[in-house]
Amino acid sequence: MNPRNRNILIAVVVVVIVAVAAFFGLTHKSGQTAAADKTVNIGIMTGTKEDDTIWNTVAKTAKDKYNITLKFTHFTDYTQPNTALKNGDVDLNAFQHYAFLNAWNKANKGNLQAIGNTVISPIRIYSKKITSLNEIKDGDTIAVPNDASNESRALYVLKNAGLIGLDVSGDSLATVKDINSNPKNLAIKELDAAQTPRALDSVAAAVINDDFATTGKLTSKQAIFTEPVNKDSKQWINIIVANKKDVDNKLYKDVVKAYQTEATKKAIEKAYPDKSKIAAWGLDLD
Repeated sequence: MNPRNRNILIAVVVVVIVAVAAFFGLTHKSGQTAAADKTVNIGIMTGTKEDDTIWNTVAKTAKDKYNITLKFTHFTDYTQPNTALKNGDVDLNAFQHYAFLNAWNKANKGNLQAIGNTVISPIRIYSKKITSLNEIKDGDTIAVPNDASNESRALYVLKNAGLIGLDVSGDSLATVKDINSNPKNLAIKELDAAQTPRALDSVAAAVINDDFATTGKLTSKQAIFTEPVNKDSKQWINIIVANKKDVDNKLYKDVVKAYQTEATKKAIEKAYPDKSKIAAWGLDLD
């Protein structure tokens, strides 16, 4: 082979080698990008070991079935996760119910939207003086939380317990002004939610949020009535939330599918045998 032809051959070989290296380099980079795109960061509240068990189950399903890696950003203040989502610091969040989201969007000119239901934590009526609703007497006092969201929920609980009637339906917030029927002439005492467990010493009964019931060392077995899951409770269902532009994102829809499985439902039932949290997808709310 003459020198000229040899140099041409060497040049061709070099070009081929460079082209092949570039191809595999781009393929590898593309693979890395695809892998990165399959990671979803979810903002959640710092929770209990029971909550962690549930999310571990969801993460396993997401990885095994959809090849999605779930990462979690933990928050300690309820004002933080929606701001983080709006700013793009997390991809999704899962800590709030519909009523909270609607109030936050309104107050912050937000445009966050629910893309899937997770759990509902029924609230209960407690008493230290009576053991059933039938023992509530004419003129008795019932304590309820005084913030707009929790007071509304408490009033719907009293409605479903057959103690009062309301002028509004379950998709609207209720106040004491909406009471249109009160056959036992009950006095509704509005208190800070954290004070409702302490009020049990001085009132006939109190509607107490699950978190404050736990703080007050009250168990579900001590409740005289538990909030039913029906059309009045829809706005209290917890949700996975996304920015409006991402509501049709297939990756995020797959995260919802990974949550809404029989495996997750069993994990919830095992973590909360007292049904203080129950799976809230596929429910008949009529």
